[in-house]
Amino acid sequence: MAIDLYVWPTPNGFKVSIALEEMGLPYTVHPIDIGKGDQFRPEFLKIAPNNRMPAIVDPDGPGGRPLSLFESGAILIYLAEKSGRFRPQDPAVWYTHLQWLMWQMGGVGPMFGQAGHFMIYAPEKVPYGIERYGNEAKRLMKVADTRLAESEYLGGADYGIADMATFPWLRVHERYGLVTDEYPNARRWLETVAARPAVQRGLELLKEHQPKPGQTMTDEQRAVLFGKRPG
Repeated sequence: MAIDLYVWPTPNGFKVSIALEEMGLPYTVHPIDIGKGDQFRPEFLKIAPNNRMPAIVDPDGPGGRPLSLFESGAILIYLAEKSGRFRPQDPAVWYTHLQWLMWQMGGVGPMFGQAGHFMIYAPEKVPYGIERYGNEAKRLMKVADTRLAESEYLGGADYGIADMATFPWLRVHERYGLVTDEYPNARRWLETVAARPAVQRGLELLKEHQPKPGQTMTDEQRAVLFGKRPG
């Protein structure tokens, strides 16, 4: 049975589409247009009470019963365990993967998101915000580069869910003024992950809705995206 994926083409959304493709799990995409306020609809809030995508509903969850999940990190762990893929059996290796997944969830996602807000989306330039979160994005990129100098992938010798979670954010490093020539190990990793066919398929998610180069957000989309409930 296909997993229902409630999603929009953003770095957080790509995490799950990439994982589903990598794990060979069938899924049906349900667009959640965060610029129109779909995330506030009552039917979506029953699945994701934090009004954030992505979320999934697996009709064939544990015990054969439907299971709904929100939070991309929880979803990635669930999919790895359900599929039996990218789920190392050695506990030490598994926890290392989870460590770097949590690093992405608690660091890269929130900090790069704030950097993007102040650098790209904020209606007025706030130098403190740009410097604060821009510096944090640089620090996190350096952490990744240092890790990838000693390890092929973030979790260790093998590709895993930490890479799936982090790649969609670091692939758009230019948005944050980050030059990969300064981070050669991260550049090598980005090129390696980008070449994976399943990653390429995952990045095709809702391609018709992905922003075109130079496309800007409307004032209403900006208001809804940053917390205003439509209507």
